[in-house]
Amino acid sequence: MSLEALNERVRTDLSYLAFGGADWVLPMKHPEGHVYDVVIVGGGQSGLGAAFGLLRERISNILVIDENSEGLEGPWETYARMVTLRTPKHLTSIDLGIPSLTFRSWWEAQFGPESWEAIDKIPRGDWMNYLRWYRRILGLPVINEVKLKLIEPAESGIHRLHIEGASAKSNVLLARKVVLATGIQGGGEWHVPPLIREKLPERLYAHTSKAIDFETLRGKRIAILGGGASAFDNANYALTAGVAEAHIFVRRDKLPSVNPIRQMESSGMIERFHVLSNHDKYAAISHFFNYNQPPTNDTFERAAAWPGFQLHLGAPWLDVEAADEGARVTTPQGQFTFDFLIISTGLLSDPALRPELSLVEKHIARWKDCYQAPVESANPLLDVHPYLSPGFAFTSRDKEGQKLLHGLFVFNYSALASCGLSASAISGMKNAIPKLVSGVADQLFLDNREEILNNFFSYNEHEFTGKWPQQA
Repeated sequence: MSLEALNERVRTDLSYLAFGGADWVLPMKHPEGHVYDVVIVGGGQSGLGAAFGLLRERISNILVIDENSEGLEGPWETYARMVTLRTPKHLTSIDLGIPSLTFRSWWEAQFGPESWEAIDKIPRGDWMNYLRWYRRILGLPVINEVKLKLIEPAESGIHRLHIEGASAKSNVLLARKVVLATGIQGGGEWHVPPLIREKLPERLYAHTSKAIDFETLRGKRIAILGGGASAFDNANYALTAGVAEAHIFVRRDKLPSVNPIRQMESSGMIERFHVLSNHDKYAAISHFFNYNQPPTNDTFERAAAWPGFQLHLGAPWLDVEAADEGARVTTPQGQFTFDFLIISTGLLSDPALRPELSLVEKHIARWKDCYQAPVESANPLLDVHPYLSPGFAFTSRDKEGQKLLHGLFVFNYSALASCGLSASAISGMKNAIPKLVSGVADQLFLDNREEILNNFFSYNEHEFTGKWPQQA
């Protein structure tokens, strides 16, 4: 099969499912201009999947905005530096149950079934190419180079989205519902420890999420702080790019070997997480946080094979300082000097860290507002996660915020505590997107409940026109 033949198959499959039927949502007029039923912020895999899910529900007055250039949405060709995805290749995601839209169909259409059987994991660049194809074949309404600055709740269930960017035709979009499909960092910010941030100039370090000019590091010595999968991805990338030495420093005495995501993928934990009690949800995610996602075996072996690779276990950074030669790092094993430091210390999730939420942040309920964890499982990082509905909607910690937060949905990594492995995790997409779409659609329906019911009760279109001969 060719890609052209697959495209035709997708169109046929969608026609059999009556995709693109008449919209049921009642339109809303506003003196300031067009009101979208849903604006999705983020055009990566989460935003694209959410858009397709809404279109399948006959909610078509939608728009997806993304601050990046077309084709560079998400991390895959910006800061992601793994060779292949970590997710098992057989797991489906944003296809939403349509075989012709799966990555496997896209791959086999170009390279054949034998090639699919031969690959172990999905190459990172090919996953991004698949997302580009998915957007194009579905005709999803995405506008690039538009950045959300601020969400301003307005009257009558409207949100003003203050935007900027090369493709922004105005400064404001109006939306009834807003879905923050803003990726792994979209619920907070990437974390650089104060020890580094406050003591070193930015020219000497970068977080793994940042653009790094590896060409300038050729022949140099670098250090990477952190023992998770991203640390090893960056070590391999740097050594491939010509770095002379890459040292990984891990505070633990041994690398994590258990990946709880693998258990969740096969146990029902992803699909049925929403039925757990607060106690069970909190305990499960607190346990999840105790593990860093370990590197895949092939990633570790690839790094260990480089002559310039060094792994330092039981070696937390006790101090850092700028030196004439670069950055000096102090550990329990002694001092080391490097030309550059790469920080692989993850992220923090907290609505207070998001500037676009500054007008409503104080009303957003956190887990600490809704559940008091026992001492043995209490985790301050988890406590500040937003407490969401099963349909990914913000909930309010006070009466005043209920109206202001109505219509705001979180489909980024900060949904983990409330909704389990879902947004930003390929493993969770196929189960999370229908829950999100249902949550959005339910709100749209209930917002117009009175008018919809009145239309139903007053409906009087005669469908049956037959007459019995005796009556004639």
